[in-house]
Amino acid sequence: MKLTFPKWILNTSIKVYETFINEDGEPVEKLIYDGLSNYNEESRQVLDAKKNLISLSGSIIIEGDICPVKLLEGYIKIGEIKKDIYKVTKPKNPDGSVFSTEIDLL
Repeated sequence: MKLTFPKWILNTSIKVYETFINEDGEPVEKLIYDGLSNYNEESRQVLDAKKNLISLSGSIIIEGDICPVKLLEGYIKIGEIKKDIYKVTKPKNPDGSVFSTEIDLL
């Protein structure tokens, strides 16, 4: 069973970039998503694994799985504003498919 995603909440145009090091040791930036999302600017603080306090600047929710093969590392752009990705979660439907991609931002 697949749950219906509420598309009416998608109101902010964003671009998600993946960053990685290629075989030659050079940094590469790759656009993996360009579309609408639900952007929330609510800031909050969380503890990381080493018990350091980290301030998050917001979060975004995107319908479906935008990076199904591997873990997502990189940044997003909202207009000219660039924010780094801190954590990605992918809640699942009852049938096991990915409902949405939720990204916490630094």
